[in-house]
Amino acid sequence: MDRKRKLRITGWMIGLFFLVNIGLFIQARPAVAQRPAEVPCNVLLILVDDLKPALGCYGDPVAQTPHIDRLAGRGLRFDLAYCNQAVCAPSRFTLMLGSHSTSTGLYGLGNHLRKTLPNAKTIPQHFAEHGYRTESLGKVFHVGHGNFGDPQSFRVPHFGDKVIEYLEPESTEGGQLTREEAYFTNQKLDQIRSLPRGAAFESPRAEDDQYADGRVAAEAVRRLEQAARRRETEQVPFFMAVGFARPHLPFSVPKKYWDLHDPKALPMPTFENLPAGAPQVAGKRGGEINNYAPVPTDQPIDEELKRNLIHGYYASTSYVDAQIGKLIDAVDRLGLSDNTLIVLWGDHGFHLGDLGIWTKHTNYEQANRIPLLVIAPGVTRPGTATRQLATSVDVYPTLAELAGLPAPVGPQPIDGVSLVPVLKRPTARVRDHAYHCYPKRKMGRAIRTDRYRLVEWNRIGGSPDKAEWELYDYRDDPLEQKNLADERPEVLARLQSILAGYPTPVRRAK
Repeated sequence: MDRKRKLRITGWMIGLFFLVNIGLFIQARPAVAQRPAEVPCNVLLILVDDLKPALGCYGDPVAQTPHIDRLAGRGLRFDLAYCNQAVCAPSRFTLMLGSHSTSTGLYGLGNHLRKTLPNAKTIPQHFAEHGYRTESLGKVFHVGHGNFGDPQSFRVPHFGDKVIEYLEPESTEGGQLTREEAYFTNQKLDQIRSLPRGAAFESPRAEDDQYADGRVAAEAVRRLEQAARRRETEQVPFFMAVGFARPHLPFSVPKKYWDLHDPKALPMPTFENLPAGAPQVAGKRGGEINNYAPVPTDQPIDEELKRNLIHGYYASTSYVDAQIGKLIDAVDRLGLSDNTLIVLWGDHGFHLGDLGIWTKHTNYEQANRIPLLVIAPGVTRPGTATRQLATSVDVYPTLAELAGLPAPVGPQPIDGVSLVPVLKRPTARVRDHAYHCYPKRKMGRAIRTDRYRLVEWNRIGGSPDKAEWELYDYRDDPLEQKNLADERPEVLARLQSILAGYPTPVRRAK
């Protein structure tokens, strides 16, 4: 064998030796959390409490929401998005877990996630496993009513602030602890009815950061500035969840936001009765609204108070819109716009006197329809909209796919589907209905299609012949004036067959 050939073979064998040993060395190394280098995107998840689509970008003619409207102009607006349960804590669990509350049993304000699902993997935990710095500010998980949130979901200690807050002494009978303040700070939970009611609204001359949402926005801007520097020096992407409390009651915001709205131009409820023929269990009177003064607890709300409450809701929405604007301005100023996924999500809707109902806690349209905006640079087209039905559980698999991460697999049930095909092409369809529930003395489970809503009321595990049904046609009766379950047997049967495909609901968690 000539000398040159011997050298080539020797070199090849040496190279093979090093490749094999390097491979063995890599396999022997402990697993290190890494993000996919090909998709170095950040995530900014904006959560807003009690926000219905009373926004300019959703066609509301009196809403003053220029910053959210501007955000909608950057990506895709979901016109038929729904929560999976219309109450704060369970709705946030469905978002963070990708699981229906009927799959987990987490139906209540006081449910503790880790007592029920100790090994659950939330959205931020999934991102942290792939190299993301995860942090949260404001109202993300629900804290209150005996619930303390889920600190282990984030790698950075949570930046919390108030949900119930007043500046004027007369709003709290001279600075006393009010019922709702006690609920949301886990104080005197066994003495709630002995505490005074706080005011339903106030409008002092104040700066934005004299209320919690202004302080949360200011801290979020500081965190974004730090994240931008960290990205440059350490190449670490961020997952940041920022939660705002308004327009949750009380409608306490600076006077300048009240002044944006002409009280005479506000939309007043036009149908204030419960739907004709609806089961008694489906209706609601009173509830959360009765914890606020001067709402009467034993008689109807008069027209002046209705108008003030509606005014307060729109003013509070304008206030939170301004705080969101500060975040978006920071994203732009810091050069993060091209590599940051932004999602704006309302945890559920809000009744403003329609059907005679105030706040949420129902299976009706106003309590369950939510705003959902997704801005994904390079994927979504600016200023687009879709009528694809979407739900809160879909956000988890959607964000994972957008970021190039593996699809979530639990260990909790993953009930959501990725909306990425719709983000790419708004006419695409990945589901033909939304599913939600509300538990009362019976479990109410609902199917919402682009035209109809079916609601079944029955005890968990109850005999099918004991079920009570509601059916509404939103093309012909958008105000839900009449239950059509007895008049549309073919539609009823078709939607019942869809609902029958869902598992029996898990019983309420302890």
